[in-house]
Amino acid sequence: MNKVSENPLKNRDFSSSPLMILTALFITLYLVSNIMAVKVVSFFGLFYFDAGTITFPFAYMLGDVLTEIWGYRTTKRIIYLTLLCNIVLMACTAIGVTMPSPDYLAETAAAYDHIFSYVPRIVVASLVGFLMGELSNAWLMERIKIRTKGRWLWLRTIGSSAVAYIFDSLPFVLIAFAGVVSTHDLIMMIVFQYVSKLLIESVFGTPMAYAAIYCIKSYFKLRGDGSLFVDRE
Repeated sequence: MNKVSENPLKNRDFSSSPLMILTALFITLYLVSNIMAVKVVSFFGLFYFDAGTITFPFAYMLGDVLTEIWGYRTTKRIIYLTLLCNIVLMACTAIGVTMPSPDYLAETAAAYDHIFSYVPRIVVASLVGFLMGELSNAWLMERIKIRTKGRWLWLRTIGSSAVAYIFDSLPFVLIAFAGVVSTHDLIMMIVFQYVSKLLIESVFGTPMAYAAIYCIKSYFKLRGDGSLFVDRE
């Protein structure tokens, strides 16, 4: 009687599962943030920001977790992959805008076109801000960890973001809105985006980072700073 060959992957130890899950969540949050950015939120008519500002800091939090466990080199690859996914999203939805739609769905088509008709300078601003902000955040996160010898996680999550948000918010607002809004409004947009993102990550993102890192280290049965899984340059 012939035996059916067993699937060689059936009993394989998928120790990279946490990395796969975090990578998927990291990419998803950035794609969601880009789509949410179409909605402008107003507080009492004084402060304006895009809805993506709410989800954006949580992507930074995941970037902190990735750097903490797997190191800057691995996180940098994931950042480039996320950049590619952003470009694919924009390209595919832009193609969708050009496709014809039946008359009875004209209202739906108009809404789709409104959301996904990208202004070129906004696209460039988003990609530049993302790349500069995330790379600087991951780089600083690891450098602070080395200098503090793995202590004070809160210092490197908040400290790296405090610098990285400058490299994110400043180029984004300047590239996207310089010459379109007044200098006063430009400054207000930069300041409010920076403060709100840092506040959200400090209050909500950092505790979540602690919980995620603890769970991942427990999963791998690690002790100490988890350097076994760090891939440094």
